[in-house]
Amino acid sequence: MKIAVISDIHGNLEALKTTLTYIQEENISTIICLGDVVGYGPHPNSCTELIREKCRFCLMGNHDHAALGLTNVAYFNALAREAVIWTQERLEESNKTFLRSLPYTMEFENALFVHSSPFEPEEWHYVLSEYDARENFEAVTAPLTFIGHSHVPKIFSESRGERYVQKLTLDLENDRYIINVGSVGQPRDGNPKACFVVYDTEETTLEYVRLDYPIYLTYQDIVKNDLPPYLASRLLSGQ
Repeated sequence: MKIAVISDIHGNLEALKTTLTYIQEENISTIICLGDVVGYGPHPNSCTELIREKCRFCLMGNHDHAALGLTNVAYFNALAREAVIWTQERLEESNKTFLRSLPYTMEFENALFVHSSPFEPEEWHYVLSEYDARENFEAVTAPLTFIGHSHVPKIFSESRGERYVQKLTLDLENDRYIINVGSVGQPRDGNPKACFVVYDTEETTLEYVRLDYPIYLTYQDIVKNDLPPYLASRLLSGQ
């Protein structure tokens, strides 16, 4: 089975549509979303509706949580806070109901899926370093964990440390991995292309996919909707 694992769409409809088109063309029938469907971007409702329709399951992200009024946004930076309030005011009730139903973690095909970290997933910790990864390996028994949250694609091997390669054969009998799948809607690794992974459960291979999308359409929609202009310009530089 091939599984597309996507995360951090952040209301970027153009990036999401491009990603879903690729997944369909590759005949990948199982899509898992690690959360943050909304926040920052101009199309929270359309993105939520597509995720509801296309994904096998979706997890709760911190921006989804905040858009439901479940997080104290005083802890967000000014840009994120403004975008969350904008999203709260526009999110339709049916989409709020869907987001409210999302779990924090899910196990599927001998892997764990979580938005932020397997250690205290409701606290929205980041896994940014080998030190963070070691703490999180202690919190899980699964050989493979998929995360998002930081928007930066990264692979942590329990035996070999931090690495990043476009394609990797996983040694699930002798090693364990924490995989950050990157971000579809707001990459932050200096590459503006939408980012996600395809995991082949039979071949135990992992491949990062990067896709160009109509980024200027998202840019224009952010500006037209009076969201902070920086949320548009950062997309162009992958920051």
